[in-house]
Amino acid sequence: MSNKSSDQGASSDKPQRPPQHQNTQPGVESQMTPQPVSVQPGAKGSDRLLGQVALITGGDSGIGRATALAFAREGADVMIVYLNEHDDAKTTARDIQAMGRRCEIFSGNVGHAKDCEEAIEKIISLFGKLDILVNNAAEQHPCKSILDLEEDKLISTFRTNIFSMFFLTKAALPHLKKSNFASIINTASVTAYRGSPALVDYSATKGAIVSFTRSLSQQLAGDQIRVNAVAPGPIWTPLIPATFPEDKVASFGSDTPLGRPGEPWECAESYVFLASKDASYMTGQTLHPNGGEIING
Repeated sequence: MSNKSSDQGASSDKPQRPPQHQNTQPGVESQMTPQPVSVQPGAKGSDRLLGQVALITGGDSGIGRATALAFAREGADVMIVYLNEHDDAKTTARDIQAMGRRCEIFSGNVGHAKDCEEAIEKIISLFGKLDILVNNAAEQHPCKSILDLEEDKLISTFRTNIFSMFFLTKAALPHLKKSNFASIINTASVTAYRGSPALVDYSATKGAIVSFTRSLSQQLAGDQIRVNAVAPGPIWTPLIPATFPEDKVASFGSDTPLGRPGEPWECAESYVFLASKDASYMTGQTLHPNGGEIING
Protein backbone atom coordinates (compact mmCIF):
# COMPACT_ATOMS: atom_id res chain seq x y z
CA MET A 1 0.00 0.00 0.00
CA SER A 2 1.31 3.41 -0.92
CA ASN A 3 1.23 6.63 1.03
CA LYS A 4 2.20 8.94 -1.78
CA SER A 5 0.40 10.35 -4.75
CA SER A 6 1.02 11.35 -8.32
CA ASP A 7 -0.77 10.54 -11.46
CA GLN A 8 -0.39 8.01 -13.32
CA GLY A 9 -1.47 6.84 -16.63
CA ALA A 10 0.55 5.27 -19.36
CA SER A 11 1.93 7.53 -22.08
CA SER A 12 3.22 7.48 -25.64
CA ASP A 13 6.49 5.88 -26.72
CA LYS A 14 8.80 8.90 -26.67
CA PRO A 15 11.53 8.20 -24.07
CA GLN A 16 11.61 10.62 -21.15
CA ARG A 17 13.52 8.65 -18.50
CA PRO A 18 15.78 5.57 -18.41
CA PRO A 19 13.71 2.36 -18.30
CA GLN A 20 13.30 1.31 -14.65
CA HIS A 21 10.98 -0.57 -12.36
CA GLN A 22 10.59 -1.11 -8.62
CA ASN A 23 8.96 -4.30 -7.44
CA THR A 24 7.16 -2.93 -4.40
CA GLN A 25 4.78 -0.08 -3.80
CA PRO A 26 4.92 2.62 -2.54
CA GLY A 27 8.34 2.99 -4.15
CA VAL A 28 11.59 4.57 -2.99
CA GLU A 29 12.75 7.95 -4.27
CA SER A 30 16.45 7.27 -3.73
CA GLN A 31 16.28 4.43 -6.29
CA MET A 32 14.92 6.63 -9.09
CA THR A 33 16.97 7.83 -12.09
CA PRO A 34 16.94 10.76 -12.41
CA GLN A 35 15.94 11.94 -8.96
CA PRO A 36 12.70 13.91 -8.85
CA VAL A 37 13.14 17.65 -8.42
CA SER A 38 11.45 18.50 -5.13
CA VAL A 39 12.47 22.15 -4.76
CA GLN A 40 11.74 24.93 -7.23
CA PRO A 41 15.11 26.17 -8.49
CA GLY A 42 15.90 29.61 -7.11
CA ALA A 43 12.69 29.90 -5.10
CA LYS A 44 12.76 32.05 -1.98
CA GLY A 45 10.15 32.09 0.74
CA SER A 46 8.01 35.09 1.65
CA ASP A 47 6.52 33.83 4.95
CA ARG A 48 3.14 33.03 3.38
CA LEU A 49 2.63 30.19 5.89
CA LEU A 50 4.61 31.61 8.80
CA GLY A 51 3.61 30.09 12.13
CA GLN A 52 1.26 27.50 10.63
CA VAL A 53 1.39 23.76 11.31
CA ALA A 54 0.67 21.27 8.54
CA LEU A 55 0.12 17.52 8.36
CA ILE A 56 0.92 15.95 4.99
CA THR A 57 0.19 12.31 4.20
CA GLY A 58 2.57 10.63 1.80
CA GLY A 59 5.02 13.36 2.75
CA ASP A 60 8.17 11.26 2.58
CA SER A 61 8.64 11.61 -1.19
CA GLY A 62 7.09 12.70 -4.46
CA ILE A 63 4.42 15.41 -4.37
CA GLY A 64 4.09 15.12 -0.59
CA ARG A 65 7.79 15.68 -0.03
CA ALA A 66 7.88 18.66 -2.41
CA THR A 67 4.85 20.15 -0.67
CA ALA A 68 6.42 19.69 2.76
CA LEU A 69 9.58 21.45 1.58
CA ALA A 70 7.61 24.28 -0.03
CA PHE A 71 5.53 24.75 3.12
CA ALA A 72 8.72 24.91 5.20
CA ARG A 73 10.18 27.47 2.79
CA GLU A 74 7.11 29.61 3.48
CA GLY A 75 7.50 29.34 7.26
CA ALA A 76 5.36 26.36 8.25
CA ASP A 77 6.27 23.51 10.58
CA VAL A 78 5.31 20.09 9.29
CA MET A 79 4.53 16.53 10.30
CA ILE A 80 4.69 13.99 7.48
CA VAL A 81 2.77 10.71 7.59
CA TYR A 82 4.09 7.79 5.57
CA LEU A 83 3.77 4.01 5.35
CA ASN A 84 7.20 2.37 5.65
CA GLU A 85 9.68 4.39 3.55
CA HIS A 86 11.77 5.30 6.60
CA ASP A 87 14.89 6.51 4.79
CA ASP A 88 12.90 8.79 2.48
CA ALA A 89 11.00 10.19 5.46
CA LYS A 90 14.18 10.88 7.41
CA THR A 91 15.71 12.62 4.40
CA THR A 92 12.68 14.87 4.04
CA ALA A 93 12.74 15.71 7.76
CA ARG A 94 16.45 16.44 7.64
CA ASP A 95 16.05 18.77 4.64
CA ILE A 96 13.24 20.68 6.34
CA GLN A 97 15.20 21.00 9.57
CA ALA A 98 18.14 22.36 7.56
CA MET A 99 15.79 25.14 6.42
CA GLY A 100 15.26 26.13 10.04
CA ARG A 101 11.78 24.67 10.35
CA ARG A 102 10.51 21.79 12.43
CA CYS A 103 9.54 18.45 10.91
CA GLU A 104 8.26 15.36 12.71
CA ILE A 105 7.55 12.00 11.08
CA PHE A 106 4.84 9.41 11.72
CA SER A 107 4.74 5.92 10.22
CA GLY A 108 1.28 4.46 9.84
CA ASN A 109 -1.37 3.14 7.46
CA VAL A 110 -3.79 5.94 6.65
CA GLY A 111 -6.28 3.40 5.34
CA HIS A 112 -7.14 2.59 8.96
CA ALA A 113 -9.00 5.00 11.21
CA LYS A 114 -6.94 4.17 14.29
CA ASP A 115 -3.67 5.16 12.60
CA CYS A 116 -5.24 8.41 11.40
CA GLU A 117 -6.46 9.22 14.89
CA GLU A 118 -3.00 8.50 16.31
CA ALA A 119 -1.39 10.77 13.71
CA ILE A 120 -3.64 13.66 14.70
CA GLU A 121 -3.04 13.00 18.39
CA LYS A 122 0.71 13.08 17.78
CA ILE A 123 0.76 16.34 15.85
CA ILE A 124 -1.35 18.03 18.52
CA SER A 125 0.85 16.69 21.31
CA LEU A 126 4.02 17.86 19.53
CA PHE A 127 2.90 21.19 18.05
CA GLY A 128 -0.20 22.10 20.05
CA LYS A 129 -2.29 22.92 16.99
CA LEU A 130 -3.12 22.08 13.38
CA ASP A 131 -3.81 24.60 10.60
CA ILE A 132 -3.39 22.67 7.32
CA LEU A 133 -4.32 19.09 6.45
CA VAL A 134 -2.99 17.76 3.14
CA ASN A 135 -4.61 14.46 2.18
CA ASN A 136 -2.12 13.23 -0.39
CA ALA A 137 -1.53 9.49 0.20
CA ALA A 138 -2.47 7.15 -2.64
CA GLU A 139 -1.88 3.79 -4.26
CA GLN A 140 -2.69 2.35 -7.67
CA HIS A 141 -2.61 -1.09 -9.29
CA PRO A 142 -3.02 -1.31 -13.07
CA CYS A 143 -5.50 -3.92 -14.28
CA LYS A 144 -6.42 -4.34 -17.95
CA SER A 145 -9.89 -5.77 -17.27
CA ILE A 146 -12.34 -5.23 -14.44
CA LEU A 147 -12.86 -9.01 -14.60
CA ASP A 148 -9.34 -9.41 -13.24
CA LEU A 149 -9.62 -6.79 -10.49
CA GLU A 150 -8.89 -8.49 -7.18
CA GLU A 151 -11.12 -7.67 -4.24
CA ASP A 152 -8.26 -7.08 -1.81
CA LYS A 153 -6.57 -4.55 -4.12
CA LEU A 154 -9.89 -2.82 -4.79
CA ILE A 155 -10.54 -2.43 -1.08
CA SER A 156 -6.95 -1.37 -0.37
CA THR A 157 -7.05 1.31 -3.08
CA PHE A 158 -10.28 2.78 -1.74
CA ARG A 159 -9.01 2.62 1.85
CA THR A 160 -5.79 4.49 1.08
CA ASN A 161 -7.10 6.94 -1.47
CA ILE A 162 -10.47 8.09 -0.13
CA PHE A 163 -11.36 6.40 3.19
CA SER A 164 -8.22 7.96 4.65
CA MET A 165 -9.55 11.43 3.86
CA PHE A 166 -12.70 10.76 5.86
CA PHE A 167 -10.71 9.30 8.76
CA LEU A 168 -8.17 12.13 8.91
CA THR A 169 -10.69 14.91 8.44
CA LYS A 170 -12.90 13.56 11.22
CA ALA A 171 -9.94 13.37 13.59
CA ALA A 172 -8.52 16.75 12.56
CA LEU A 173 -11.72 18.80 12.46
CA PRO A 174 -11.95 19.76 16.16
CA HIS A 175 -8.43 21.17 15.95
CA LEU A 176 -8.86 22.86 12.57
CA LYS A 177 -11.89 24.70 13.96
CA LYS A 178 -9.57 26.36 16.47
CA SER A 179 -7.22 27.65 13.76
CA ASN A 180 -7.32 31.25 12.61
CA PHE A 181 -6.87 30.19 8.98
CA ALA A 182 -7.61 26.51 8.44
CA SER A 183 -7.33 24.64 5.17
CA ILE A 184 -7.82 21.11 3.86
CA ILE A 185 -6.21 20.22 0.54
CA ASN A 186 -6.90 16.90 -1.16
CA THR A 187 -4.92 15.28 -3.97
CA ALA A 188 -7.19 14.21 -6.81
CA SER A 189 -5.96 13.37 -10.33
CA VAL A 190 -6.45 14.12 -13.99
CA THR A 191 -7.89 10.58 -14.20
CA ALA A 192 -10.90 11.76 -12.20
CA TYR A 193 -11.90 13.80 -15.25
CA ARG A 194 -10.78 11.77 -18.27
CA GLY A 195 -10.62 8.26 -16.79
CA SER A 196 -7.94 5.62 -17.30
CA PRO A 197 -8.77 2.20 -18.77
CA ALA A 198 -6.09 0.36 -16.78
CA LEU A 199 -6.81 2.24 -13.54
CA VAL A 200 -10.58 2.00 -13.20
CA ASP A 201 -10.57 1.66 -9.41
CA TYR A 202 -7.90 4.33 -8.89
CA SER A 203 -9.74 6.74 -11.18
CA ALA A 204 -12.99 6.05 -9.31
CA THR A 205 -11.36 7.00 -6.01
CA LYS A 206 -10.04 10.22 -7.55
CA GLY A 207 -13.50 11.09 -8.82
CA ALA A 208 -14.79 10.49 -5.31
CA ILE A 209 -12.14 12.88 -3.98
CA VAL A 210 -13.41 15.66 -6.26
CA SER A 211 -16.96 15.16 -4.96
CA PHE A 212 -15.68 14.86 -1.39
CA THR A 213 -13.84 18.17 -1.78
CA ARG A 214 -16.85 20.00 -3.19
CA SER A 215 -19.31 18.64 -0.63
CA LEU A 216 -17.02 19.08 2.38
CA SER A 217 -16.21 22.65 1.35
CA GLN A 218 -19.90 23.52 1.57
CA GLN A 219 -20.30 21.74 4.90
CA LEU A 220 -17.34 23.55 6.48
CA ALA A 221 -17.77 26.99 4.92
CA GLY A 222 -19.62 28.19 7.99
CA ASP A 223 -16.58 27.28 10.09
CA GLN A 224 -14.33 29.26 7.72
CA ILE A 225 -12.39 26.09 6.86
CA ARG A 226 -11.49 26.10 3.19
CA VAL A 227 -11.43 22.76 1.32
CA ASN A 228 -9.76 22.53 -2.09
CA ALA A 229 -8.00 19.98 -4.27
CA VAL A 230 -5.11 19.57 -6.68
CA ALA A 231 -5.51 17.21 -9.64
CA PRO A 232 -2.01 16.41 -10.98
CA GLY A 233 -1.27 15.00 -14.38
CA PRO A 234 1.81 12.79 -14.94
CA ILE A 235 4.33 13.69 -12.23
CA TRP A 236 7.72 11.98 -11.77
CA THR A 237 7.37 10.30 -8.37
CA PRO A 238 8.29 6.89 -6.87
CA LEU A 239 4.77 5.64 -7.52
CA ILE A 240 5.51 5.58 -11.27
CA PRO A 241 8.37 3.02 -11.38
CA ALA A 242 6.61 1.13 -8.59
CA THR A 243 3.48 0.83 -10.75
CA PHE A 244 4.34 0.49 -14.42
CA PRO A 245 6.68 -1.73 -16.51
CA GLU A 246 10.00 -0.32 -17.68
CA ASP A 247 8.87 0.71 -21.16
CA LYS A 248 5.91 2.68 -19.81
CA VAL A 249 8.11 4.37 -17.22
CA ALA A 250 10.58 5.40 -19.92
CA SER A 251 7.89 7.21 -21.92
CA PHE A 252 5.81 8.40 -18.95
CA GLY A 253 4.36 11.88 -19.48
CA SER A 254 5.50 12.28 -23.10
CA ASP A 255 1.91 12.52 -24.38
CA THR A 256 1.11 15.77 -22.56
CA PRO A 257 0.86 19.00 -24.58
CA LEU A 258 4.10 20.14 -22.92
CA GLY A 259 5.70 16.84 -23.98
CA ARG A 260 7.13 15.81 -20.61
CA PRO A 261 6.17 14.68 -17.12
CA GLY A 262 6.04 17.28 -14.38
CA GLU A 263 8.40 17.50 -11.43
CA PRO A 264 6.99 17.30 -7.89
CA TRP A 265 7.78 20.96 -7.16
CA GLU A 266 5.57 21.97 -10.07
CA CYS A 267 2.63 20.55 -8.12
CA ALA A 268 3.77 21.73 -4.70
CA GLU A 269 3.30 25.40 -5.58
CA SER A 270 -0.44 24.73 -6.06
CA TYR A 271 -0.66 23.45 -2.49
CA VAL A 272 1.22 26.49 -1.17
CA PHE A 273 -1.19 28.81 -2.95
CA LEU A 274 -4.28 26.99 -1.69
CA ALA A 275 -2.97 26.92 1.90
CA SER A 276 -2.05 30.62 1.92
CA LYS A 277 -4.11 33.77 2.29
CA ASP A 278 -3.61 34.32 -1.43
CA ALA A 279 -6.44 31.78 -1.82
CA SER A 280 -8.65 33.18 0.97
CA TYR A 281 -11.68 33.39 -1.36
CA MET A 282 -11.26 29.90 -2.82
CA THR A 283 -13.02 26.82 -1.51
CA GLY A 284 -14.46 23.77 -3.25
CA GLN A 285 -12.07 24.30 -6.16
CA THR A 286 -9.51 22.13 -7.97
CA LEU A 287 -6.22 23.22 -9.54
CA HIS A 288 -4.81 21.30 -12.50
CA PRO A 289 -1.01 21.07 -12.87
CA ASN A 290 -1.17 18.54 -15.70
CA GLY A 291 1.08 19.68 -18.53
CA GLY A 292 -1.68 21.34 -20.55
CA GLU A 293 -4.46 18.74 -20.81
CA ILE A 294 -7.88 20.42 -20.92
CA ILE A 295 -10.27 18.46 -18.72
CA ASN A 296 -13.12 20.94 -18.04
CA GLY A 297 -13.14 20.48 -14.29
